[in-house]
Amino acid sequence: MTETYDLVIRSRRAVLPYGEKPAAVAVRNGRIAAIEEADAPLAAAAEVDLGDIALLPGLVDTHVHINEPGRTEWEGFATATRAAAAGGVTTVVDMPLNSLPPTVDVESLAVKQAAARGAVHVDVGFWGGAIPGNVADLRPLHEAGVFGFKCFISDSGVPEFPPLSPERQYEAFREIASFDGLIIVHAEDPAALSEPAAGDYASFLASRPPSAERRAVEQVIRVAEQTGVRAHIVHLAAADALEPLAKARSRGVRVTAETCPHYLTLTAEDVPGPDATAFKCCPPIRDAGNREELWNGLADGVISCVVTDHSPCTPDLKRGDFATAWGGVSSLQLGLSAVWTAARARGHGLSSVVRWMAEGPAALVGLNGDGARRKGRIALGYDADLVAFAADASHVVDAAALHHRNPVTPYAGRSLRGVVQATWLRGEIVDDTPRGALLNR
Repeated sequence: MTETYDLVIRSRRAVLPYGEKPAAVAVRNGRIAAIEEADAPLAAAAEVDLGDIALLPGLVDTHVHINEPGRTEWEGFATATRAAAAGGVTTVVDMPLNSLPPTVDVESLAVKQAAARGAVHVDVGFWGGAIPGNVADLRPLHEAGVFGFKCFISDSGVPEFPPLSPERQYEAFREIASFDGLIIVHAEDPAALSEPAAGDYASFLASRPPSAERRAVEQVIRVAEQTGVRAHIVHLAAADALEPLAKARSRGVRVTAETCPHYLTLTAEDVPGPDATAFKCCPPIRDAGNREELWNGLADGVISCVVTDHSPCTPDLKRGDFATAWGGVSSLQLGLSAVWTAARARGHGLSSVVRWMAEGPAALVGLNGDGARRKGRIALGYDADLVAFAADASHVVDAAALHHRNPVTPYAGRSLRGVVQATWLRGEIVDDTPRGALLNR
């Protein structure tokens, strides 16, 4: 008896775990049920032949600030997840700030989930927060399904999410280690930070030097080594921190790191003037030499994944200069194209981009194992989260055409390679009807 599938997608450039090859990917009940030769005869209710358009697994973005509820005018679940799908991202994990309330206890997690339910176009999971005074809430949050815990060492920018002192770090890390959880850290040493002397980019950059990141990373490594916790450095911008990370990993410390598209594609030299605050983020975008060292860190495996740190706000908060504007880059819809543009110029293929932007983030949060959801690969039994990606096409970024709630991005007017032509979530094309699920760890 001939097996019948719900959907078959054929591509001469399917990006599989072992490389690019022609393939036919068959879907049944939302999962990848077969991977055959591109011209294999397969019976299906629907079929798509992409030809030379690449077929990628849906990306997993584990660093997204959706901000709903409380600051939904900055971004919301409907707009953020629609932008994600348009950029080839089929799973996001939402940060515990800048929403109100922040996700620092089980009650606030329930509020966040209620706001998201029925509104999301891709699958969404949630981080919890580790702040002073909520150690007793960490295990209940873990048991309620958060993927891990975000903390700051320096000021977060919002008063309801204060940083952890060194003593509080040890307390939180030890508690999280007791149930083998994951702590993710915004690592900038407050003692190395200062107020910008002026409103231009050079002053802002000088106020947050690479030493602030390195010193904070070294502090995280010390506490992780003492407590045995699994720790992850978010949005690494300073290549100076790669050395201590590599040494720590070589001696068995469970510490990993990510970086972001804007650190891999933009440079301090690109910032056109003091009012170009779409480029402002913390840690800051550094010089071109630092950018190339980050690429080396990716190639060497010291950096394990690339995620956006999509951190939007309303346009009025971006007005002014680099001393006063909100720090955050909006790039959820553009991350794949931005990274692919830069990666191909350095000789990296689509398989590498998939490893950094799909497999790596999925592994970080445990979505690549034997659980109910398996993400980040075109492989048997995995969710049929798939992306048709015209890798050789180019487009100029029109900020007004983005799905983000507020059209502010440093990529405006830039020419990027790669166009997402279609995105499937568990075998269904993503359109204006929200079909995303809420994920638990």
